[in-house]
Amino acid sequence: MPTTLALTVAYDGRGFAGFARQPGLVTVQGRLETALATVFRQEVETVGAGRTDAGVHALAQVVSCVVESDEVDTGTALRSLNALVGDGIVVTGVRMAAPDFDARRSAVAREYRYRIAPGPVPPMFLAPYSWWVKGTLDLETMRAAGSSLVGEHDFKSFCVAASAEGIRTHRRLYVVEMGPETAMGEQSIVMRVVGNAFLHSMVRAIVGSLVEVGLGRRPAGWMAEALAARDRTAAGPTAPAAGLTLWHVTYPEECWR
Repeated sequence: MPTTLALTVAYDGRGFAGFARQPGLVTVQGRLETALATVFRQEVETVGAGRTDAGVHALAQVVSCVVESDEVDTGTALRSLNALVGDGIVVTGVRMAAPDFDARRSAVAREYRYRIAPGPVPPMFLAPYSWWVKGTLDLETMRAAGSSLVGEHDFKSFCVAASAEGIRTHRRLYVVEMGPETAMGEQSIVMRVVGNAFLHSMVRAIVGSLVEVGLGRRPAGWMAEALAARDRTAAGPTAPAAGLTLWHVTYPEECWR
C-alpha cells in the first residue's frame, strides 16, 4: 500500500543549480531522489513546494513523495536520508501525509525572507546569505512602497518576462514588511514576503525594486506605477539570489496523518 510522505528540507543554495532536477547538474531534488531511492529501494519521484533558483536557500522547503510501503518509520527515514543527501542539505523532518497531499498544490501560503547588508563595508559572516548594498536605505519609504503590493494583483512586472507568457500572473500577497536584524554580530535588513504563490524570480524583482526606492532613486509611488504597467521593464532590477531564503510553507491541518 503506498504511503505519502512530506519532507522538510533546509539547504544552502550555493552548491546547487536550483531545486528542480536537471540532467547533468547538481540539484536539491536530484540529491533527494537519489537518497530516497537508496532508503526505500525503489525509484521515488518528488514534488517541491517551491522551485528555488540556483543560489537561493531554504530553511523549510517541503517536498512530497509516495513510496510503496505499508509502514514507514519516520525517525529511521530521517536519519538515513541525512546520512545520504550530502553536504549542503539537511532533512529536518519526515512526516506522514494524507494520500492526496502534494507539496506544491496543497500549500496555502509561502513565506520568503530576503536579507540585505547595507553600508560602506561588506558583511563577513552574512556574505553568503545577503546582498551587500553600498548605501543607506530609507526603510520608511520602502515600507510605504511595499504596502502597494499587498493584496491580489497582476505581478507581471515582477517576474522573468519569458516565464509569464501564456500563464495567469495574478498572485495574492498577505505580507510585505521589513526591519533591521542582527545576526552573527552583523547588522542587516530582512524583508519578509508572504503570499499564496509566487512567479519566477518574483520576490527578487520586488526586492530589487524596493532597494531602488530605499536608495532614493525612485519615489515610493513608483512601485504602484510599476505594478500597474504589467511590464517587466517598468520595475527595478532582480536582486541577487544569495539573499533569498524560502522560509516557511503553510498547509491545512487535514494534510497530515
